[in-house]
Amino acid sequence: MELERLAGVVGDARARIGAASDLAELAAAESETLGRRSEIAVARRGIGRLAPDRRREVGRAINEAVGTLTAAVEDRRSVLQTEAENALLEQDRVDLTLPYGRPARGTHHLLTRTMEDVCDVFRAIGYEVAEGPELELAWYNFDALNTPPTHPSRFESDTMYVEPFDDRERGGPDELLLRTQTSPMQARFMEKNPPPVYVVVPGRVFRTDTWDATHSPVFHQIEGLAVDSDITFGDLKGTLAHFAREFFGVSARTRFVPHFFPFTEPSAEMLVWFNDEWLEMLGCGMVDPNVFEAVGYDPEEVTGFAFGMGVERLAMVRHGITDIRHFYDSDLRVLGQFR
Repeated sequence: MELERLAGVVGDARARIGAASDLAELAAAESETLGRRSEIAVARRGIGRLAPDRRREVGRAINEAVGTLTAAVEDRRSVLQTEAENALLEQDRVDLTLPYGRPARGTHHLLTRTMEDVCDVFRAIGYEVAEGPELELAWYNFDALNTPPTHPSRFESDTMYVEPFDDRERGGPDELLLRTQTSPMQARFMEKNPPPVYVVVPGRVFRTDTWDATHSPVFHQIEGLAVDSDITFGDLKGTLAHFAREFFGVSARTRFVPHFFPFTEPSAEMLVWFNDEWLEMLGCGMVDPNVFEAVGYDPEEVTGFAFGMGVERLAMVRHGITDIRHFYDSDLRVLGQFR
């Protein structure tokens, strides 16, 4: 190759390398100008055919050309790599001038808030809040509450039994079960506290219910108990009517219809007029004298009333929820509506 031609090839190659706009184009330019099929590579392979006095001059010129183009490729590669990295950084850049959005704050679950709201209503009128064990003795869950062994609620179709238990304090065998109601705390609380008693008990309860839109094998109740001298059914009605107005609004009206519970006599269900219809809301009644005797109270000296309400039921009515499973699905699209 003539040296003038070599100078022209180097000039064209440097222009080709300098025009590469990205690393892929640069790789193509490098192959074209320095690869095995490039003019410079072909000329290098032909040096051996030159006259001896020309080999050194042409060989030195070709080596200088290769060095020049290799340096040009590396310089361009460095520039293109820097541009590519800067583009990525710009893509991921945080705009510090944007307004800062605070992360969403968590909140109590709707059922927890409902229980707190109910307990707050009763705290305000002098009730204390207590809790009891979820793993309960059959004596507290049934016997102390005037529920005989033949009562259907004691069958395994309704109750989850755990194992037999030797109740040494009571001198006989008993059974452990997952409590079916929060009512056992009536007996437990009265055993340890003399009258007067004003207490509400929130907690989880367990039954062998089928999981559907209105039933769950695990749900929540709030039990209430008031024991004092000369308590009447009128006191019960007044207390629960006050609760309904505080919880559902001042326009809430109540109605009581006869019912049956083993541990209260007389017993009733309270209905609340809400959203233009009467809705069953809770069970209640005057404490049966047999319950007082089971815990060592004298039914001739004290009277009292008890009530129990389902927390899920209260929340569903209050917020217009139609499926109990929404409380347990952990779907933030649903739960996030009740912050």
